[in-house]
Amino acid sequence: MVIGTVFFMKLLLVPELLTAQCLLLTFLLTPDPCLLICFPNSKFLTSYLLILSIKPRTMKKAYVFPGQGAQFSGMGKELYETNPVAKELFEKANTVLGFDITKIMFEGTDEELKQTKVTQPAIFLHSVILAKTQADFKPDMVAGHSLGEFSALVAAGALSFEDGLSLVYKRALAMQKACELNPSTMAAILGLEDAKVEEICAAISGEVVVAANYNCPGQLVISGSNKGIEMACEQMKAAGAKRALPLPVGGAFHSPLMEPARVELEQAIRNTVFSKPLCPIYQNVDAKPYTEVSDIQNNLIAQLTAPVRWTQTVQNMVADGATVFVECGPGKVLQGLVKKISAVSETASV
Repeated sequence: MVIGTVFFMKLLLVPELLTAQCLLLTFLLTPDPCLLICFPNSKFLTSYLLILSIKPRTMKKAYVFPGQGAQFSGMGKELYETNPVAKELFEKANTVLGFDITKIMFEGTDEELKQTKVTQPAIFLHSVILAKTQADFKPDMVAGHSLGEFSALVAAGALSFEDGLSLVYKRALAMQKACELNPSTMAAILGLEDAKVEEICAAISGEVVVAANYNCPGQLVISGSNKGIEMACEQMKAAGAKRALPLPVGGAFHSPLMEPARVELEQAIRNTVFSKPLCPIYQNVDAKPYTEVSDIQNNLIAQLTAPVRWTQTVQNMVADGATVFVECGPGKVLQGLVKKISAVSETASV
């Protein structure tokens, strides 16, 4: 485990009889933690003393928020029953949405929870309310997988609870309409290099097929027309993919086929008040950190037709000092992906 960065190094030649005293004195006088290595040179009754001064590495905590697919019946119920703040927010959500989403979350069937208009706000609510009820919620950085990006923005203070929920609901309805307009699907490709998956997708003519979710090394989800996905899966297997699995989803999310939804959601995002977040948010479209409102809005609009670059997001967060990833929401899917991307990173759930 890396604990710091070497920021200066010295090599001293000292008399052998004074080596112990020099070691002690150097250790006491060096302002930062240091590593002292002694190389005895008996021929000349001297020692080489190598001093490595270590600048301690800052430990940073990243909060990550899951997307669609993490839902389950009973989600959020215990939180509602045991936390007054959570109960108030859940009931406020029922008012904002105009229907009793808490009843579906707490008691609904799997089929009811799979409805896009329910799934997206349900996962958003569970994730955001978990964050808002944590006394020690102080992220150094945040990120969300697809839908989870909206949860991350609200948790980081860039959006109000009500505005975030309204946008998520409008997003869900717009995506549903786009799915009905262009019947389409997605598939998970396992055990093939990203570049090869991209190459195969690009080579399929006459159909829409694109890389949609870069989940972790060796796991990429493609998105497109029904025929295009069928053709791509056959070619992926022929190219050596361990598996090419069509997914039970309603449409080609994060592909050009979501353009009608992007156009519809753009105006809603433009008309919503955003604030500067309390920490950087690493956004799906390019996996880079942002704090400026205009950048965040533009990236959020582009998200519907662009791929989710989760592998690159985690890699960039680690490079920027993230040592602990805390998943805030239902399930532990993101923790598993983080471990596959960065094995040395610590993971936890709220």
